[in-house]
Amino acid sequence: MKRVAIYGLVLVCLVISAAIYAADKTVNVKGEVVDTMCYAAMGAKGEGHAKCGMSCAAKGMPVGLVEGSKMYILLPPKDGTGLPKAVTEHMGKEVTVTGKVYTAGGNTFLTVDSVK
Repeated sequence: MKRVAIYGLVLVCLVISAAIYAADKTVNVKGEVVDTMCYAAMGAKGEGHAKCGMSCAAKGMPVGLVEGSKMYILLPPKDGTGLPKAVTEHMGKEVTVTGKVYTAGGNTFLTVDSVK
């Protein structure tokens, strides 16, 4: 019985270590830049929604990156800064964002270290 408990504890430690390592790993995610409100409420995206999306982002609406059926909520590269202008300037367009992925509360977040 002790052996099963020890194996279980080791497994839990490995899973936690993998999650911590994954959060520190830099990734490249290719997708479309959207404003989260219009995308979530109406499915609005694409070039035709770019002006509205830029306006919403300028008013403080969170910006997302849609990759297939998954949406990343974009975060600034560090505290106290806003999203780079390169993000909102590409509203409705496909870009590649380099950053770190975090998950919390069922949401997926991506820091914006660079945009191409």
